Amino acid sequence: MEEKSLYIVLSQTGTVLSKVLKFFTRAQYNHASISLTPTLEKMYSYGRVNPYNPFIGGFVEEGKDIGTFKRFNKTMAVVLEVKVSENEYNAVKNFIEDMVDNRKSFHYNYWGLFLGMIGINVAPQKRFYCSQFVKKCLTEQNIQNSKELPKIIKPIDFLKLTDKRIIYTGLLKNYS
Repeated sequence: MEEKSLYIVLSQTGTVLSKVLKFFTRAQYNHASISLTPTLEKMYSYGRVNPYNPFIGGFVEEGKDIGTFKRFNKTMAVVLEVKVSENEYNAVKNFIEDMVDNRKSFHYNYWGLFLGMIGINVAPQKRFYCSQFVKKCLTEQNIQNSKELPKIIKPIDFLKLTDKRIIYTGLLKNYS
């Protein structure tokens, strides 16, 4: 069976929210996205629906050169490659496609994001913040040691995956 890869992108955009999160988490990266391709032309996450409106969040399709990342072009990032089986890859792809098709049924988990900063886990059905979504992509498919990730997940926690490989660190816009 052919081996495939998933790409987890951890980033720090420099938005007001990312600076607040950085203050509380002390983490270098405060946003997480997942991509099915190494080009990162399409990444999936929970974040700003409109790059110019920080108050409306939800499921987003991102790209290294579009949306919020285009607007905040000094975004720093680390790109992780996670090797998976073809079946695991297809399961994650199907999960993401279902989320794309039903995006209006899913919402941003504002309570989970803010209460998580003080150690309270809030994970209602069909509500996610960025790293909850990426974790769900991995744990629903039982990928590697993803079940060992903390209940209150932060983007930086994905660096704890044992079978990941860091393939890039730097300005997201310079990734190729």
